[in-house]
Amino acid sequence: MSTTVRTAIFPVAGLGTRFLPATKATPKELLPVIDTPLIQYAIDEVRAAGIERMVFVSHPSKAAIERYVMDDKRLRRNLEAKGKHALAEQLHDSALCAADDDVVFTMQDEPLGLGHAVACARPHVLPGPVAVILPDDLILGATGALSEMIAAYDTAPVGHMVAAMTVDRAETRKYGVLSVTGQERDVILADGMVEKPEPDAAPSRKAVVGRYVLDASIFDDLAQVAPGAGGEIQLTDAIAKGAGRLGLGGFAFSGRRFDCGSKAGMLEATLHLAQQDPEFADVLAAFSAAPRAAA
Repeated sequence: MSTTVRTAIFPVAGLGTRFLPATKATPKELLPVIDTPLIQYAIDEVRAAGIERMVFVSHPSKAAIERYVMDDKRLRRNLEAKGKHALAEQLHDSALCAADDDVVFTMQDEPLGLGHAVACARPHVLPGPVAVILPDDLILGATGALSEMIAAYDTAPVGHMVAAMTVDRAETRKYGVLSVTGQERDVILADGMVEKPEPDAAPSRKAVVGRYVLDASIFDDLAQVAPGAGGEIQLTDAIAKGAGRLGLGGFAFSGRRFDCGSKAGMLEATLHLAQQDPEFADVLAAFSAAPRAAA
């Protein structure tokens, strides 16, 4: 697949405090949904979108991410020596290889916000618009959300595109929310966005979730925006800054989104995938039939 979007940025430096104590030793991006880590779903989605370079913005304390992402030849040889050829091949197919894949790891030493994390990738991106994918926003569907967005981006009248979904008004305080002006097929046109508004002040119910296709000027705008909520550099502020001159659109993706940055969302995603696999049918049936413990 050829695309104008050649670079994907993975901001993976966060500390995952909502999953402590598990994330004391294991980065949240490596937590599995059944047996597949969140970051693997993100890598597979980016690969399917035909993107050339992957830039991982990590933290020095999270070296396990690079160990997971990159091919481990020694482990594969050990598995093959034990006759586990199918498993060795599976690991090879899922991993990235320095010889065959364009992969960059760079560090965000301080937790200064998502916008700052994206800005850390600037020296490593290829020319043109860039994609940003948040691994803890898991979107499952027949076609990857990023593939859908890039296909729409090529013809949409916008320079910045964000993945968007409709939420209950009471939930708007958890998201960046679009100020909607119209709609063109699957693209919701907007003139700005507000970060985590109170329900009575939200400009719409169209919430932004963790996929972005952004004009290259996002880096100049990130360099100019002042710290926002929590004293952090907010990506939404930089997107809103460019909305007037570039156009801003929210893409209504076809898949189902799970907030795997929360325990409830992680459980929901696990149960959703378990329901699709006959291997777990007996377990789910037994659990559903079991009497609930008294509160």
